[in-house]
Amino acid sequence: MGTLPPAARRKIGHLADIRPAPAGAPAYSRVMSADHAPPTYLTGFVGRTAETADLAAALAAPDVRLLTLAGPGGCGKTRLAAHAAAPDPDAHWVDLTATTSPAAVPALVAGALGVRLTDRDPVASLARQLADRRVLLCLDNCEHVLTAAADLVAAVLRTCRGATVLATSREPLGIPGERVWRVPPLSRDDAVALFHARAGGPPGSAAAAAAVRTACARLDGMPLGVELAAAWSGTLTPQEIVAGLDDRFRLLIRGPHGVAARHQTLAASLDWSHDLLDEPDRVLFRRLAVFRGGFTATAARGVAGPDVLTGLRRLVDKSLLTADTRGETTRYRLPETVREYAEARLDASGERDETRDRHLDTCLAAVEDAAHLLDADKDTWHALVEVDHENHRAAVEHGLTDDRGRRLAAHLAWFWHSSRRGAEGLDLLRRAVRAHPDDRTASRARLLAGLALVADTTRSTPEDRAAARTALDIADEVGDHRTACLARQLAALDLLGRDFTRAGALAAEAHEIATAADYGFGRDGADALTGILHHLRDRHAEAVPLLTRATAGLVARGDRGVAATALGFLATSAAATGDLRAARAFAERAVRVAAPLADFHRVGSAHAVLALVEGTTGRLDEAWAVLTPVLRLVEDAPAPPFVPGLVECAGRLHLWAGEPERALRAYRHEMSARPLTPHARIGLATALHRTGDTTAARREAAEVLDLVRDLGMPGLHADALHLRAELADPGEREDLHHRALAIRAEHGLAPACVHSLEALAHPAAGTTAARLLGACDRARQDMGLPRPDAGRDDDAFTEGRALRLDEAIAWIRRSRGTRSRPSSGWDSLTPAERSVVDLAVAGLTNPDIGKRLFMSRATVKTHLSHVYAKLGVANRTELATAARRHA
Repeated sequence: MGTLPPAARRKIGHLADIRPAPAGAPAYSRVMSADHAPPTYLTGFVGRTAETADLAAALAAPDVRLLTLAGPGGCGKTRLAAHAAAPDPDAHWVDLTATTSPAAVPALVAGALGVRLTDRDPVASLARQLADRRVLLCLDNCEHVLTAAADLVAAVLRTCRGATVLATSREPLGIPGERVWRVPPLSRDDAVALFHARAGGPPGSAAAAAAVRTACARLDGMPLGVELAAAWSGTLTPQEIVAGLDDRFRLLIRGPHGVAARHQTLAASLDWSHDLLDEPDRVLFRRLAVFRGGFTATAARGVAGPDVLTGLRRLVDKSLLTADTRGETTRYRLPETVREYAEARLDASGERDETRDRHLDTCLAAVEDAAHLLDADKDTWHALVEVDHENHRAAVEHGLTDDRGRRLAAHLAWFWHSSRRGAEGLDLLRRAVRAHPDDRTASRARLLAGLALVADTTRSTPEDRAAARTALDIADEVGDHRTACLARQLAALDLLGRDFTRAGALAAEAHEIATAADYGFGRDGADALTGILHHLRDRHAEAVPLLTRATAGLVARGDRGVAATALGFLATSAAATGDLRAARAFAERAVRVAAPLADFHRVGSAHAVLALVEGTTGRLDEAWAVLTPVLRLVEDAPAPPFVPGLVECAGRLHLWAGEPERALRAYRHEMSARPLTPHARIGLATALHRTGDTTAARREAAEVLDLVRDLGMPGLHADALHLRAELADPGEREDLHHRALAIRAEHGLAPACVHSLEALAHPAAGTTAARLLGACDRARQDMGLPRPDAGRDDDAFTEGRALRLDEAIAWIRRSRGTRSRPSSGWDSLTPAERSVVDLAVAGLTNPDIGKRLFMSRATVKTHLSHVYAKLGVANRTELATAARRHA
């Protein structure tokens, strides 16, 4: 430490710079007995139930004669060993920190055992005098005299059959027969319990309790760190302690009196380990600090040089580095506290920028080598990127002003798009885009497309999503066909709520480019997008084949996110057209496909679709069972995630359950964060109506009607008409319901047709109503919808059950009775005729009116002829004049 400059010494809390800990810090000093028995402590032993049981079993095993508790400083080796040895009356404890001379080790051990060394070979003399004794020899802190301790233990075990050795060391002794027991960090619960015990009790608030859990996690469950942090509890709140951990080596500076100097501060404990390293290992140790979350030997070579393997092994042996060998490739990790110490050493060495540059190069090379998997096996690609996401994030942060960092950010866009880390990715991509605003290279096109891609699944701004348009222009300029294809799809997605026609044209262009470039995702993504556009316009017969074809290719390549979305639209298409069995199958598959992503957007949306299908069939309990876990995850998220359809589903379930107040709260909560979708606005208007706010309900319904009519969304247009009918005067109600029914029937929206027929049945009299309700009951049974009238058996109802849904629709259209309105004049016009007049006066042609009102050209012509007759006008010019006078 003495060789470090002042800034580095301040960073790691050098003993010369420390401040005293607050008064009242709980004592946990050990008390050594005179006869060298294991130490006892003034504080209770907390947790470690499984570990103490494992140690007891190991010590009792006949084939274990040397058990070494190995681990980093402060992990609890000494406390565990003392606890395990305490019940044994033949245990003798030797603290080897009493000497720094290897030659003094035999004398220390002999003193603890009451043995006098009698010849020139002290080790042999000691072993010979123990030959007939039963003894548990406990050697604490062997690492600084490792060779001497190992030689002594080997001699004792060879000569003394009744001897067992329990050693603690930051590095194994390395002799035959040694059982190495790596001391793990405290479990989360044990770490929290230790904090509470040393702090004098648990905190009083949920926020403080959460801060304690955070502090313990950030300290890697290291007992020394937890105890030093807890010692501040009389002075700082848990939240302030967590904030102080940003400079943990200045906070965790003073243990109680009586504790060994190396455990007085967190930095001193790590100094002890660092000082035992050879210089090449010190260099490797500090360079490894650039890694976050773990790394492989290959990555270490890229950062620290080609000859790292033996150095990695030595750092593992010395308990500064952990090695996870459970997978196909070993992953190494510096515990975070150790990594921050190593980072301070790296800063002091002057190698920081150079080492971070090599780390950036290593991350970029790994991601570029895996890029071919994006269009072949995205599951494997995602797993490769996921395991190193902390390294990638750190590398991008370092390289934001460098082309390498921006290239890495662009490569990672698909990962951020389909993971919970979208907000993190969005921030990095925005910063990368701002770094060189005038660049018009392929690299910038990919970066902008990446920004729009992540914005698609994350709460974002219009500017983020508009990046697709710029990416498209640049990609076309530089001839980057894949980026041009992806950018067109993203630009089309941004138009979904505004211009279906332009969005469809962009999707078609993307498909053409993808086909020419043999870009599999581009082709399937364009098919899925076109299918979604058809779905939104209720052209389900055209949507389903496209979505089905896209799903097959997407699933085969591991494009889980887009595949789950396509399956969700297949489910809602099936539900809209009355095939609820298929809808459930599609929705369940969407949930399965999305599950491995463990994100909010795709997993949440898939669950919302499945819950909506369950609710449609009347299974509200099952629907809430599907949706509630997602709602809880969203509520607990640090920032509100973007989960399409979630609020719409929750609101709809509340409405079906007769809970309009709860539905209204859900919609208004969502409105505080982002605009509602047209589907959700229909739900909002319904909730307003059912809670008695008819004025607001009428206003919302009218606005939605204008919006969906302009967009060309017939199903929602019919829903808005249905809602307006519920809010209308009796004279208009029947006509509005008939208009909604006509749209629903034309587009094959069978469940919605049932709602229209039931609405028309309620004001009808006697047998007409009964027949309609009978036909609706049969349709509900055929589709698997709830049957409120099941069990009726009157004649008219039974006659109605003999009708198919299409027959019932045709019958009610034919049987419309005489309207209670004048035969001429403005008051004689039906709602449909009024709508035609409004558009005709505005200058729309008959085909345009038909598109707006989902009518054929012939129907528009018929309506106009009726209007001319009722108003006594001969043409559009006279109609416009009459309309101005009437206004």
